[in-house]
Amino acid sequence: MKLPPNLIHLEYIHKLTTSSYSLRAGNLADLKIQTFELPAPAPGEVQIAVRAIGLNFADVFAIWGLYGATPKGAFTPGLEYSGVVEAVGEGITHLRPGDRIMGVTRFGAYTTHLNIDARYAIPLRPEWDFQTGAAYLVQTLTAFYGMATLGALRPGQNVLIHSAVGGVGLQALKIAKAYGCFTIGTVGSAAKVDFAKSEGYDHVIVRGKDFKEQLKTALDGKPLHLLMDSVGGPFFSIPFSMLAPMGRAVVFGSARYATASDRPNKLHLLRHFFTRPKVDPQRMVETNRAVLGFNLIWLYENADLLRSLLVELEALNLAPPHVGHVFPFEKLPDAVRLFQTGKTMGKVVVEVS
Repeated sequence: MKLPPNLIHLEYIHKLTTSSYSLRAGNLADLKIQTFELPAPAPGEVQIAVRAIGLNFADVFAIWGLYGATPKGAFTPGLEYSGVVEAVGEGITHLRPGDRIMGVTRFGAYTTHLNIDARYAIPLRPEWDFQTGAAYLVQTLTAFYGMATLGALRPGQNVLIHSAVGGVGLQALKIAKAYGCFTIGTVGSAAKVDFAKSEGYDHVIVRGKDFKEQLKTALDGKPLHLLMDSVGGPFFSIPFSMLAPMGRAVVFGSARYATASDRPNKLHLLRHFFTRPKVDPQRMVETNRAVLGFNLIWLYENADLLRSLLVELEALNLAPPHVGHVFPFEKLPDAVRLFQTGKTMGKVVVEVS
């Protein structure tokens, strides 16, 4: 008896050998490729052949064991990927084998194949390649949810964006410009200034001891309405103190805790932890300012909200994300190490052959 094509495909998938980077959290040097058999997708799932992986700071903190949502025991890091649908589980009608998608996952993206809830597999735009797809979702959703939902962004406002040429920073710039906002970007190195200006920032600041004076000059008497903070320390507290009434600080990262090392530097972490900014709620009442924070794991667990944000983003018609660095799959740990240095511009992507 000849089997229908879909059953032949599922039988093949049952025997599929998958290669994934796994470790027990604590040391990047422990991140090694392991192989295992991936079963057919369960009802409501799709199976993806991964073609590109996007790196995020949450990956670094998960690898180090500093991310609260990090799984216990051995796990595969990674939140973001793009690829091709290999098979679909029972009940899935909007996707089929051969479809190109981009996706997010709670963990597990550092792999060649994965099974994922089909709600998190988003059709890839026809004109985008896999690198672009792996650079879009996490950064763009982080920037848009932080700015539009939490930051209550309004047309014509003045916005300060830290880590201006990182993946989130560049997407935040595009969103701010879509709202007709005045944008100030900050970078950690003078080597990034020209690139930031070429991308469209109205003013660029190199973070340093004169940050407060530079920010006052950049604002030139204009009110500061929104701070998008991924750095912390004085680079949070100074602009927060300068926010206009109804101004909001949205915290989406903690880059100052990162170091260019395979394992966390405990003294570095403790120093920054004990010197972190403190916010007095009573002063917030008096000055009419707000602080909000979030992480994408929370958004991931609200699939309906995530998809509604993607619909709103489509209406903005943003330019594709900037992919600044590309590594092959076998060099993935090296890609993470470069990402940790803070020397990257745009998204760091790993290609899976």
